[in-house]
Amino acid sequence: MTAPAQKTSRRAPRQRDAEALFQDYRPLEGAHDEVFNPDGSPRPRFTTVVRLLDQLGKEEFRARQRLADNAFLRGGITFSVYSDRKGAEKIFPFDLIPRVVSARDWDVVEKGLVQRVTALNEFLRDIYGDQRILKEKLIPRDLVLGSSGYVPKVRGVVPPGGVYAHISGIDLIRGPDGRFVVLEDNIRTPSGVSYVIENRQVMKRVFPRIFARSRVRGVRDYPRQLRRALEELSPSKDGPRVVVLTPGPFNSAYFEHSFLARSMGTDLVQGSDLFVHDDRVWVKTTSGPARVDVIYRRIGDEFLDPRAFRKDSLLGVPGIFRAYARGNVTLANAIGNGVADDKGTYPFVPDMIRFYLSEEPILDQVETLVCAREDDRKRTLEKLSRLVVKTVDEAGGYGMLMGPKSSKREREAFARKIRQHPRKYIAQPLVELSTCPTWVRGRVAPRRVDLRPYIITGKQSWVLPGGLTRVALVAGSYVVNSSQGGGSKDTWVLEGSE
Repeated sequence: MTAPAQKTSRRAPRQRDAEALFQDYRPLEGAHDEVFNPDGSPRPRFTTVVRLLDQLGKEEFRARQRLADNAFLRGGITFSVYSDRKGAEKIFPFDLIPRVVSARDWDVVEKGLVQRVTALNEFLRDIYGDQRILKEKLIPRDLVLGSSGYVPKVRGVVPPGGVYAHISGIDLIRGPDGRFVVLEDNIRTPSGVSYVIENRQVMKRVFPRIFARSRVRGVRDYPRQLRRALEELSPSKDGPRVVVLTPGPFNSAYFEHSFLARSMGTDLVQGSDLFVHDDRVWVKTTSGPARVDVIYRRIGDEFLDPRAFRKDSLLGVPGIFRAYARGNVTLANAIGNGVADDKGTYPFVPDMIRFYLSEEPILDQVETLVCAREDDRKRTLEKLSRLVVKTVDEAGGYGMLMGPKSSKREREAFARKIRQHPRKYIAQPLVELSTCPTWVRGRVAPRRVDLRPYIITGKQSWVLPGGLTRVALVAGSYVVNSSQGGGSKDTWVLEGSE
């Protein structure tokens, strides 16, 4: 195998003796490496980025990785893990080797994401309206109405502007053939976009020359696009007031809540800062009460209003559901979106696209068995050792069985759970995720990755170029979630034609 550095490096004289960054890199056999061909040569679209990083050398790269880590530490760019007994607050591990996506590949992804989010919004409008898709029996009625994310109280309530999913995070993976496919839909309170923007800022400071010469699309426009979309869907058009509603500083994503409020130039509020009067929402200010028109809420449905949902909730605002139902405030995202990002609903999204849009899906997705269906349940139980089983309403990599890596005892325990509560589980084949070169313990090694792009929907949909690339830092791992030891990369979508 020819080392990629021998094909691409053109070092300046002062760097001639430096050990090239990718000198010893070898792609993972059986997986699609996103930067290098199986023979170790860089893929043609990425030769410039590889050459520039290679010229840097390992020692200089190591020094700049330390600079990046210190920047995250000083900037307080953190997340929390509730189950961690050693302390909840953690620095999000960041790998300086970027994940690069070509303009050609991104063009397909962007169109596919807009199509998918459009169909999911239509599905929500239908499910909380006439329920045509259920009457046509394109998706089982019990599966939809039995979802923990379905909120019967919302039926008949149409959000201002008719948009349910204002902010969407659609998880993508690349299989062995290199094509992007959808793994999961997140349209309740998708998180992580703050890390995308912060990752980019750190990259530009640490690698100014490399970044400038690589022709990468920007991500700084996200807060402006988000505020624009939220104001477009405000019930008031006269200088609408937007706020970000957070559960508070002990929430795992509090850094993101404060970051987005600051970036959009809006107030960051907790439930105790708001009140409802005359079916309108108000915020307490030093100048007296001020009308609130749009709330970007990072609180789950059940905690939003103690009068309408959980009576013991101290996070929400009493009466806010009634104000919302009367069209006096926009909630982003809408109440009841969980029915559309339920993993039991996911297998039917291609049918939704055909039903609502009369189009064929642009992006494929992973073959999925729905354990609520008898035939699928039987196949799942027969093939547990070869499948990945997921709980339909959990996230963060929890509630999963990695069949090919599981013990007999773990499979038996999951089989009992599936038989007792089949609606709670789906099963998928283990997809060999694509890999990217990653700096691990002083060397570059292949690690598996996924991608969460973010889509903002106002009167139209806008896709952030790139998204959050999560990387499994542990050798052999398929779990990329930060709560289970994963890290992140900056995602570079290249400019121009190819």
